[in-house]
Amino acid sequence: MPRFAANLTMLFTEVPFLDRFERAASAGFEAVEFLFPYAYAAREIRQRLDGAGLKLVLHNLPAGDWDAGERGIACLPDRVAEFREGVDKAVAYAEALGVGQLNCLAGKARDDVAPELLHETFVENLGYAAAQLGKSKLDLLIEPINTFDIPGFFLNRTAQAASILAETGAANAYIQYDIYHAQRTEGELAATIEKYLPRIRHVQLADNPGRHEPGTGEINYAFLLAHLDRIGYRGWVGCEYKPAGTTESGLDWRARLAR
Repeated sequence: MPRFAANLTMLFTEVPFLDRFERAASAGFEAVEFLFPYAYAAREIRQRLDGAGLKLVLHNLPAGDWDAGERGIACLPDRVAEFREGVDKAVAYAEALGVGQLNCLAGKARDDVAPELLHETFVENLGYAAAQLGKSKLDLLIEPINTFDIPGFFLNRTAQAASILAETGAANAYIQYDIYHAQRTEGELAATIEKYLPRIRHVQLADNPGRHEPGTGEINYAFLLAHLDRIGYRGWVGCEYKPAGTTESGLDWRARLAR
């Protein structure tokens, strides 16, 4: 059975962020992930992790002004200095929190920047980030995201991600494969995961439509989770979905679908 990590940005949101760690542990999770730690001191988060006996498996690099709608800056040529400062900040947090991988959000393409320049900037920034992370034995992830939820997002297909990673030539750079985003963008989930498995280091899930729990939509999660086992995926699966009700009331999917 896959190992599931609770995404604390999406789950247990009825309580303050720092209180979600204990809730996740009480709900049977052994690991957590979240978007960003930067609003809190690393020591505060580490205390909550240790107190709840949890492992942190993922957080993101700084991604610009999230509240203003930015969803990453890695492809933007006028934000390179800011991106590199963010890499250093993320590595410092990762070392303090004991996480082994960081996700880089590409950002939205801008109409006033040529696609070729967006691509070149993204590749160069990834090369820099991978080198910096490598000094601390950290892996870098990039995540294709569907353009229905985030119009204009630069990185939106698995093949595109694999091609970009090949350009970087970085041995510690991988794909974060989000099943929900992939379903909305390209489908062919089982075949795509198997094809790119050597490049996939982290998986996330939610059902479609609605981005709710597995079993609430069109994706055959009983098959897909068993498929991850069959093909030898050994990473974590992040539960990055919006609970249809309370988080705890919807967690029976783990027993029903993940066997």
